[in-house]
Amino acid sequence: MTIDKQKTVGEIVAENYQAAEVFKTYGIDFCCGGGKTVAEVCEAKGVDYSALEQQLAAMAERTGQAPTHDFKSWQPSFLIDYIINVHHKFVTEKIPLLQQYAAKVAKVHKDSIPSSNDVNTYFNALSQELLDHLQKEERVLFPYIKRLEAAAGQPDSDKSAFRGIGRPIEQMELEHEFAGDMMRKIRAATDDFTPPDFACNTVRVLYKMLEEFERDLHQHVHLENNVLFPRALKMEAQLTA
Repeated sequence: MTIDKQKTVGEIVAENYQAAEVFKTYGIDFCCGGGKTVAEVCEAKGVDYSALEQQLAAMAERTGQAPTHDFKSWQPSFLIDYIINVHHKFVTEKIPLLQQYAAKVAKVHKDSIPSSNDVNTYFNALSQELLDHLQKEERVLFPYIKRLEAAAGQPDSDKSAFRGIGRPIEQMELEHEFAGDMMRKIRAATDDFTPPDFACNTVRVLYKMLEEFERDLHQHVHLENNVLFPRALKMEAQLTA
């Protein structure tokens, strides 16, 4: 992995996903904010680039510069199936239980943990957005990308059917931004998912599940914003050139 100030955060994480943990320690958003260069985020957040560079280099050496999965080498259709079967499935399975816990904690602990009402509100907004978002991807965008990939391998394919993926992708990225914003608000309202000393087990489980949900969401958005969507835009540009 080459470390370069002018590379975007998303590009570096795409080369080695474990770089995300380094960025996280500095509060650098690698999914929704992945389009900014390392130089830009260091300046905006007052991060010492030299220290960040040393940590990224140490991480690359520890991991042998090899991520768990080489997502960049996967065909878009295979990556789409992975996203649906791993991340979309995770979201749809976890949301009902998290909504149940968030509502219960907000009702029982509204006085002892006033921010629990905010957590419930933010998570419900996040849930509605995400569930609608997944449906649009699975029914419209992802099938289009798969057809695009198939056509790219056939020189005599009808190119007129493949124009305009940029706007749908922009919309998906805006929805990713909203999801990321809701998740940041939840993190702030839970004091970085740290339950009060007096918290019951339901609160503790809720906070751990929310932290797990955030971790999955970050990788989910990263794979789409920084790996799948750029590939799809490039394929369409080449096909329609």
